[in-house]
Amino acid sequence: MAKLVALYRKPADANAFDRYYFSTHVPLAKKIAGVRCYEVNAGPVAGLQGESAVHLAAIITFDSMGALQQALASPEGQAAAADLANFAQAGVDLYIFDTKEV
Repeated sequence: MAKLVALYRKPADANAFDRYYFSTHVPLAKKIAGVRCYEVNAGPVAGLQGESAVHLAAIITFDSMGALQQALASPEGQAAAADLANFAQAGVDLYIFDTKEV
C-alpha cells in the first residue's frame, strides 16, 4: 500500500474551511482513480505535548506507489491539487510513502 498524507494548518475561518473541504474538495478528490481509502481525523489533531498547528489530517490510501503517482498525474489528480489554492491558504504539508506491516 501507499499513502498520501495531507496535514492542513489551522485556517483563519475553520467553519468555512470545513464547508469547502467536505462539500467541494473531498468529492473532487474521490473522483481520482485508484483511491482505496480516504480518511480524515474525527476530532482535534494534537501533538504529544498538546495542541498542534494542524486543523485537519487526511490520509488517502492507494494499492502501490505507482498507482499513487499515476493518480496524482491524472487530470482528476491535477484538478484536486489545483483546488488546494481555493481553501488551504494557511498551508498544507503533503507526504507520500509506501507502507509495510511490522
